[in-house]
Amino acid sequence: MKIYTKTGDKGTTSLVGGQRVPKNDVRLNAYGTVDELNSFLGLLRAKAADRADKDMLFAIQNKLFAVGANLATDRAMTALSPASLIEDSDIEQLEHWIDDMNGVLPPLREFIVYGEDELSALCHVCRAVARRAEREIISVGQELTVDENIVRYMNRLSDFLFVMARMFTKKCDRRDFFWQK
Repeated sequence: MKIYTKTGDKGTTSLVGGQRVPKNDVRLNAYGTVDELNSFLGLLRAKAADRADKDMLFAIQNKLFAVGANLATDRAMTALSPASLIEDSDIEQLEHWIDDMNGVLPPLREFIVYGEDELSALCHVCRAVARRAEREIISVGQELTVDENIVRYMNRLSDFLFVMARMFTKKCDRRDFFWQK
């Protein structure tokens, strides 16, 4: 397989289904940001030491490929493949992981200043990119049909990453630093 096709040399690309769109199409911005998030999650997974953390992050990375495939499908021309769906159970899995981690963390009553340790800081980078992806997906939804579970998944994912950041701080025997008002 050749890596380069030259079909995008004039600033267009194909969606699933074959429709050509400009590379700055709202859908591409959204799934490009999802891809950026997935790249940062790969870095986070590579730096994490705990097998359970790595497994959660790997599962999320796989779901983000589904999110990207869903956004890249021209639904007017092509049906969504089952592999590009986000199910209620995927969102419930994130909620379960959030609840498990949150159950061992102290209550939070203030804003955290990020950067106490590398893993938690990288989690916050991932969280911020996830929020941007969510905003861009909502923009797609203002123009085209977007599966509501994708928005729900991305919203829950940013919550997951916030809590995981706090968990990494705890695992590193560090403490959160709070906004000095």
